[in-house]
Amino acid sequence: MTAATPPTGPTGPTAPTGLCAGRVVAVTGAGRGLGRAHALAFAAEGARLVVNDLGVGLDGSAQPDGPADRVVEEIRAAGGEAVAHGGDITTAEGAASLVATALDAFGRLDTLVNNAGFLRDRMLVNLDEDDWDAVVRVHLKGHFLPLKHAAAHWRAEAKAGRTHAARVINTSSGAGLLGSVGQGNYSAAKAGILGLTLVAAAEMGRYGVQVNAIAPAARTRMTERTFAETMAAPADDGFDAMAPENVSPLVVWLGSAASDGVTGRVFETEAGRITVMEGWQPGPTADKGTRWTPAEAGEATRELLASARRPQPVYGVR
Repeated sequence: MTAATPPTGPTGPTAPTGLCAGRVVAVTGAGRGLGRAHALAFAAEGARLVVNDLGVGLDGSAQPDGPADRVVEEIRAAGGEAVAHGGDITTAEGAASLVATALDAFGRLDTLVNNAGFLRDRMLVNLDEDDWDAVVRVHLKGHFLPLKHAAAHWRAEAKAGRTHAARVINTSSGAGLLGSVGQGNYSAAKAGILGLTLVAAAEMGRYGVQVNAIAPAARTRMTERTFAETMAAPADDGFDAMAPENVSPLVVWLGSAASDGVTGRVFETEAGRITVMEGWQPGPTADKGTRWTPAEAGEATRELLASARRPQPVYGVR
């Protein structure tokens, strides 16, 4: 199989190395933006792709076009192998059919990239229950169900003596790490994805499954307004710092067998930067050895806060 066209780097195309040769990768929400960039990058490294996209608008409404088919055509035109999947991965049937599509088309599944999502931004007092449910369903449930069905397949394979170097990459956000004004639904869902990642990594390691999460920043339909002020033209050296393709190399590596031993981790990634996030760690502690009075607890807490690191500001707070 000829690898798909390699992704473009700051100084031109990066040469593929065959890092994912023979692997089968399913990417959700892969019709546009980050998902499309991931799919093309995996294909460039020799993977066979299941390109999932429901083809909805930025707010989750139905759209007439079929972006998954277009990405499949791109991959095939470059000599790669790919099939489209238009199922709704927020339903048990759609998530199960994503795994089934990989098995039917290619006989295996090695990597799942959970990426699908959309926005319905409102300040909390204006946030309708439907907008809350829709965003949490697509981001959080849309991660859980594909993960559940892929994990069930890999567990069955392991019990049958066919352990895979299986990989899952979940997509969180800086909003999930820090919060974001006007995005209470999105922030809560993205924070939930982090908890899901840690649990899945702990539960599925025995079956050869590694689960990690990324918190990317890039120019997509979802972020074009949020990052409008920072999305300047590419630098003089041609490097477009906000291109979604900048995020994909880390995703491809995490989705390959080369990432052996890396699991239960969260990475921030944008432009040329990768950061290992260290999550909630114990800070200053006071232990009285018996029950506090409310006044004592308050005094001790203020002393602890005075010596604790200040939290990063929520996005949108000036």
